Amino acid sequence: MGFGGISIWQLLIILAIIVLLFGTKRLKNIGSDLGSAVKGFKNSVSDEEDTKKEQEKIADAKTEAKSVDADFDSTKKTKSE
Repeated sequence: MGFGGISIWQLLIILAIIVLLFGTKRLKNIGSDLGSAVKGFKNSVSDEEDTKKEQEKIADAKTEAKSVDADFDSTKKTKSE
């Protein structure tokens, strides 16, 4: 038995029918189109993750800047008093 109860011979017959219906050139184009679509999807997902990381860094930098400003203001007040 092969995949899910389908034997190797049945898979080969199905593959032969698909090749006869679509032709090898068309199947090659479909394969390359599918590959480029998957590659584009992966790139967009990684770009989205990079954008989220950059936004987190910016938020952390703003929080750090606010704490530095607060420390500067508190030392400025103690010196002037």
